[in-house]
Amino acid sequence: MHRALSILRSGTMVLAAAAPWVVQAQSAVPPMQAQGDVKYVCGGIGSRQSTAMQGEMRDHPFSLMFVNARGEFLAAVAVTVKNDAGTNVLSIPSSGGPICLIDLPDGRYTVEAEPQGKKRQTRTVAVGAGHRSIEFRF
Repeated sequence: MHRALSILRSGTMVLAAAAPWVVQAQSAVPPMQAQGDVKYVCGGIGSRQSTAMQGEMRDHPFSLMFVNARGEFLAAVAVTVKNDAGTNVLSIPSSGGPICLIDLPDGRYTVEAEPQGKKRQTRTVAVGAGHRSIEFRF
């Protein structure tokens, strides 16, 4: 009985020691923010956060990724998303990170992305069934 109690305590200590690591792994993705009815998060700075953000992409209807001509991440990109009527539904400042996860309602959207010192690019996307992703390459 004493040995079983000792093993149980050891296992509890191992789980308690592992708990901070589990919380850290789960919090690698920054918290979602809201702008009107749209929820979003931008991040991916550093390999741990980048891996976590890419792992979460399929859990959101829409994602964006920003890279330079060599395929390296760009973090300073201003983003505007407009609905079919031309109304801004999301405007993200240029400091979020190279990956954005965006929870948009179903519909057609125009996405404008403009990194500091580079020419703005525009894409259209239909958000609906399944995940949609756009990679902007500057």
